[in-house]
Amino acid sequence: MEPSSTEGGAEETLLKNHPSPPHKVILKHGQELEEEQEEMAEHHPLEQEDLNFERWKRRPIPQRTLHQKIDDLKKYLWNAETNEFMGRSGKSWSLILLFYAALYMFLAAMFGGCLFCLMWSISPYHPTYNDRVMPPGMTMAPHLEGHEITFNASDRKSWKKYARSMDEYLRPYNDGAQDRKNIRCSQDTYFMQDDLEESAERKACQFKRSWLGECSGLRDPHYGYSQGRPCILLRMNRILGYLPGQGKPINVTCGVKKGPPDALGEIQFFPKSIFDMKYYPYYGKLRHVNYSSPVVAVRFAGLQYDTHIQVQCKLNGKGIINDSPTDRYLGSVTFSFDVGA
Repeated sequence: MEPSSTEGGAEETLLKNHPSPPHKVILKHGQELEEEQEEMAEHHPLEQEDLNFERWKRRPIPQRTLHQKIDDLKKYLWNAETNEFMGRSGKSWSLILLFYAALYMFLAAMFGGCLFCLMWSISPYHPTYNDRVMPPGMTMAPHLEGHEITFNASDRKSWKKYARSMDEYLRPYNDGAQDRKNIRCSQDTYFMQDDLEESAERKACQFKRSWLGECSGLRDPHYGYSQGRPCILLRMNRILGYLPGQGKPINVTCGVKKGPPDALGEIQFFPKSIFDMKYYPYYGKLRHVNYSSPVVAVRFAGLQYDTHIQVQCKLNGKGIINDSPTDRYLGSVTFSFDVGA
């Protein structure tokens, strides 16, 4: 036999006994064509079988019966093989409960400590920081349906609710209650009581209901509503430690805001059109237990019937703001009348 044939046969035998690595191809001359095969694979077109995307779709999961689902739920709640409850062993549950118990005890202790420090650092009788005190606002009664007072003088049902609201508002000002709880003050200056102990109860000046005259509900239990001459009550908001007017009384004025200028007619004030300084300062509800805010009653004795009138009453004095564009209750109050015969 020729030597070449023998050598070729030996090479084939070696190839059969020792197969080549999967990514390399060895030819007769022993050359590696790995790079050429990669290039050929890049230019080789895709077969139709490779474009069949249906075979790559996820196969649907078979439907489970209700009995199987119930069995799985029972096994999840209690696995008798591993002695696990809801997927956790008794030791695991104990560690979790211990961790959360310690966590919430720490949070509760921290919250309690912060609250204790806060209550220890502030006074229950006056604000710790009181350097920005806004001027007082003003409220009115009756205040039932917003600030619209609409009634017919001859229709009792239309104004009875206003008279009842006035009665409730003035009940703390009854003369007997004021005589028992408060003292009669005659000074025209501020009633300062700063020399007392911080926790000592402060005295309050009397403000009797009978001082409101025609708007007290004592002479006329209907407060003028049955006659078409209604009364309203005005009161300044309480501000702890505030001295309104800077040494001079605050007075009240009322006028037409929208409507005929002469539609209000005569306006009467009881007892006066000012808030006396003897009712200030206010020391808070813990020390000024029986404090009664002064009231100015306004009677509109000549209202024009069947006319919608918008009225504005203002506080006037030093340090008072009554024309705020953002807060309509700061230093003033606006309401409307619509009175019929």
